[in-house]
Amino acid sequence: MRRSQRSWLRVRGFLNARRHELGSAAQELYPASRRVEGTPLLAAPQWLPARPVPLEDVALSWHPGRSGRRVDGTGPQFAAVLPLRDDGKRFGCYAAALGALSRPGLFEDRACYRLIGAQTMPEGTELEFSQGRYFEVINLCEAVAHEYAAATLAGGGPARPPAMDGLPLRSLAGDPTDLRRRPTMVAVATLVLRADRARGEAAMILHWRDPARVASGGGLYQVAPVGVFQPSHDAGWNQANDFSLWRCIVRELAEELLGSSEDYHSDTAPIDYERWPLYTGLGRARRAGTLRLYWLGLGADPLTLAADMLSVAVFDAGLFDATFAGLVSANDEGRMVTGGPASTVAAGVPFREESIERFTTSEPMQPAGAALLRLAWRHRDALVG
Repeated sequence: MRRSQRSWLRVRGFLNARRHELGSAAQELYPASRRVEGTPLLAAPQWLPARPVPLEDVALSWHPGRSGRRVDGTGPQFAAVLPLRDDGKRFGCYAAALGALSRPGLFEDRACYRLIGAQTMPEGTELEFSQGRYFEVINLCEAVAHEYAAATLAGGGPARPPAMDGLPLRSLAGDPTDLRRRPTMVAVATLVLRADRARGEAAMILHWRDPARVASGGGLYQVAPVGVFQPSHDAGWNQANDFSLWRCIVRELAEELLGSSEDYHSDTAPIDYERWPLYTGLGRARRAGTLRLYWLGLGADPLTLAADMLSVAVFDAGLFDATFAGLVSANDEGRMVTGGPASTVAAGVPFREESIERFTTSEPMQPAGAALLRLAWRHRDALVG
């Protein structure tokens, strides 16, 4: 039992320490034509619009009971990535093993909106959702990443990456862009831009994710905020009340950039968004045009198969400065990245070609973040003018 747990922890430690390198290698398992903007992120053609879609043109629909086939990370075929418990029996799923042996700071099995369909058309984007749970994505996505890390170690290291025929769990999961085959709890990754039109420059908010605090993506750079698309609490009234990308983004802005609590007391009553000053103020800014939000697509990580929706929030400089006067330097998931002492912008990293190149090629960045930066740079004229 002790040997089984030590071996599992060794692989888990290797996975967390080498996620970027492993992800870069894992992309070779899939067709190069699926990669987004030359990054490892994988996408189906219908997931990527030709130009940024205003957030108000993204339509969400709810389909209770629809889920399709389920490869969910449980069952005897997953035993190879599960260690023995203290009683000598094997853990039943990856989330149970992670919670017992290497529990992250943020780790709770909450209700989620499961993505079951995505289609981008000239007139807008349609996204279909059903019910899901957060640990479903841990049980599958972290399990296939663990399998890949273990096979890499067994093969002598990243210089000799494993082939698909040596990865039975990944083969079982199938096409990363097939939403019918596996549970897909999707995160909303938002690139926040501070646009100073008078000076003709912009800055972006980036984040380094602490592997001791998060269950996935630890040790990597990412845009901020990023949050799983889910109700604010499992209480039933939140399912419909929180079923909105805009409301999700505002909650994540409050939590990750301003350090607000994730407890909205929605266990006793739904959030009254229209009485929340941050929400109503940003709503007025959207109507006035000083805040603009766009949907740039959807993609899957080649290492974990986890999916992210890619969005951009463009704040005029004055609105950004007033809204984020209390911008935090760190939060529950990691630390913010600044532009350094030579930066001329008020906050964040300069939104310039050299910064995009640095974070998408030289730094260990999550595939979703890298793809989002490159997409935003390609569409910079439409986003910031």
